[in-house]
Amino acid sequence: MASISATVDHSTPQSTFVSFLKLLPGIALLFVVGYLGKIIEQSISAYGKSHHKALPNIEYVMWAILIGVLITNTVGLPKIFQAGVATYEFWLKAGIILLGARFILGDILKLGGVSLVLVFIELALALTFMTYLGRGFKLPPKLTTLLAVGSSVCGVSAIIATQGAIEADEEDSSVAIAAILALGALSLVVFPLVGHALHMTDQAYGLWTGLAVDNTAETAAAGALFSDAAGKVAVLVKTCRNAMIGFVVLGYAIYWASQGQAAAISNKGSFLWKKFPKFVLGFLLISALATVGVFAKPQLTALGNLSRWAFLLTFAGVGLRTSFKDLSKQGARPFLVGAIGEVVIAIITLGLVMGADHWMQW
Repeated sequence: MASISATVDHSTPQSTFVSFLKLLPGIALLFVVGYLGKIIEQSISAYGKSHHKALPNIEYVMWAILIGVLITNTVGLPKIFQAGVATYEFWLKAGIILLGARFILGDILKLGGVSLVLVFIELALALTFMTYLGRGFKLPPKLTTLLAVGSSVCGVSAIIATQGAIEADEEDSSVAIAAILALGALSLVVFPLVGHALHMTDQAYGLWTGLAVDNTAETAAAGALFSDAAGKVAVLVKTCRNAMIGFVVLGYAIYWASQGQAAAISNKGSFLWKKFPKFVLGFLLISALATVGVFAKPQLTALGNLSRWAFLLTFAGVGLRTSFKDLSKQGARPFLVGAIGEVVIAIITLGLVMGADHWMQW
């Protein structure tokens, strides 16, 4: 997944400026699609109030994604927009960093105890189950590794990080990414429906979504579709999962190196720092500054609003990057393994969260 830093050529100031200009059409499209989703949500709400009708409240998140999916799978995404649209992961990370202003460290610590235990359980469960499931379906070993990492840690980002570390084939990486993206798209529909059907609290639903949905963008979207409060919890829990990526990738790199199928790791500390998601530190820094009162109330409100705008671009990007044609090109077995694994993990983590919810009285 590309970000602004990955897309811009830093060789000369002139080439950097030209490359930046090439991003603008796609970024503008992200804004238009996201804002159009917000207009549709507000228009439906206003129509319902003025005509005294109880209309379903479909959040702008879903409208932005649907509009993006419609564009990509009908007229297609012209090349002029592709580089800018690919920056949606940058906006996601910026949104998470700014979201730190809406948390004080006390809130994070209050959530952290039970949630961190569940994060470690989810990681161990997902890695183990997906590994044995992939072997059972006789998938290539490194493809199994990529699916296991993608479903346990942070989706596409984890797959990309692991691919280079274990020297997996590009084809295996593409198949794993396609499976994770397809299942992530389904989660946007299934998770809110299940959450409402079970009358889950914002805290419990956010925790479940943060544990069970793979890609950070889809996690944020699925959480926000339930409620703003659930979205905050989902992103926080998912950020804890993301923070484990370096350790998981390092473990697999060492394993495949011991099998003579990947390069040995000479400096483990340097490797961990390279793979560690830096936006997690940004989130904690902003949260710490908010906790000690560096920001006045209007500034906290402004940072929170900037976070929502960043997520607006992110959700538009999720839709615009979802091509059913590309997803359908992959074989059935990886999708079947991913689907079975995701369902089992979602059911088990749901049970764990419901148990914690009953115990903690959230």
